[in-house]
Order: sequence, then structure tokens, then C-alpha cells
Amino acid sequence: MGDRTVVADVADELARRVASGEYEPGGLMPSVRQVADEFDLNRATAQLILGRLESYGFVDAFRGKGFVIRDVRAEGGVDVYRRLFRLSMPNPEIAAEMFANILDEERGIALEALLAYTGSERALDPGIFKDAIDELESVARGADPDPHRMLSIELGLLRGLLTVLGHTVQRAVLNSIGEMVLEVPEAVEAFFAVSPDLHVLVWRALVAVWESDGGPSQAQLALFEDLFGMYHRKVVARFEELVGAVGSEAADEVAATA
Repeated sequence: MGDRTVVADVADELARRVASGEYEPGGLMPSVRQVADEFDLNRATAQLILGRLESYGFVDAFRGKGFVIRDVRAEGGVDVYRRLFRLSMPNPEIAAEMFANILDEERGIALEALLAYTGSERALDPGIFKDAIDELESVARGADPDPHRMLSIELGLLRGLLTVLGHTVQRAVLNSIGEMVLEVPEAVEAFFAVSPDLHVLVWRALVAVWESDGGPSQAQLALFEDLFGMYHRKVVARFEELVGAVGSEAADEVAATA
């Protein structure tokens, strides 16, 4: 069952079956006895496992009935979605759909923050971001760039922008999105679908705009939005390729531009 505890591993296996649709919403989870028999456990451990699934938000417990499977996609919160995403990796199509949804949220928050900061009366010297961008560049241009570290740095930069803007709700959502992505290696790698250097260049260009007197034109802002959208399509396509959900238009686009 892996390097973790039996309770955690079996709970994840049962949650994976819910995530994949093998166990349908509204149905009953296997009973304590059935879980104990299938995984060769004592009943006390099986009870702990089903209790953990309830704490995950995957089932509801009813006295005299058992554990009823929740419609986690429709009813689950951020923590449930995070677990669903991680557990969906063996199902490429589901994983790709969830990643595209996650990326849409991240894109909206990031684009809003970048444009709002660019057009605002900035109370913070953009130069304070330069240390983080220097670190990003150092990692990106190293012999073996670490995508996990690079993504963590970029999330920190966006978090800083949202803090300055006072966008506390968006910052909280961004934090949750970051946690979802950072624990899935394929998702982290996909964020650097084109080149790590591109990320550095974009941040350098943004700082140059923030430090200029005139600011960007409307045409430049529109171009930035278009490029942002195009890049994120490539990120989705790269993720689909990594998890084996190849055949979509996005994946074909990556192959054509590789």
C-alpha cells in the first residue's frame, strides 16, 4: 500500500474509486466488514478508514444505514477538489478536465492581478519583486531547473501582488490552487510547457512596464491577454500529454509547435 499508514493508503484507494465513478453518488460504500475482508484488516481499522473518508468529505455517515457516497464533484469544497485532482491521475481524461478547470481559475486570478496592478496607483515599489525574479532566473537557467521551485516562486510573486491590491479572497483561492498543483508532479511540469526562460522574460517585462512613466497601451494589454491565453492552452496540452490524455486539439497544437 505504499510508505504511509494502512489507514491513509486504503482510504485513498476507496476515495479514488469514488473519484473515478466506480462508486456512484448516492450509493453505499462497502461496509466495515467488506472493507476489512477486502484489504485483510481488522474491523476497528476498517472503521477508522471509513471515518477518514467521512472527514475527507467523500461520504456521509447514517446510523443504521452505513456510509453514503456524496456527489463530491457537485458538493465538494476546495479540499475535496484538491484530493479529487490528486486521485484522478490514473484516469487521464478526468485528470485533464480537472486540470483545465484549475488552470482557468488560476489564469483568471493571475490576469486580473497583473492588469489591476499595472493600471493602479501602486503604493509599492515594483523593485521589491526583483529579488524573487532574480531567484526565478537563477533556477530557470541552472543545469537542471526545478519546476516545483519555479512554480513556488511565481505563486509567491502573484501572492504579493494580490496582497498589495487587497484582494484577500483571490489570494486565498490562489493559495488553494497552488496546493492542488504543487502536489501533482505532472501539473507542475506542465506549467513550464514552453520554456522556463519565458517565465523570467515575462516578469522582467512586467517590472519594466511598472517602472515606466507611461505604462502599457491598450493594444499592448490586449496582446498580453492573447499571449496569456495561448500559453495556458499549451500548458493544458502538455498536461494531457504527460498523463496520457493525448488526442485533443490542445495536444495537437503542442505537437505542431514543438
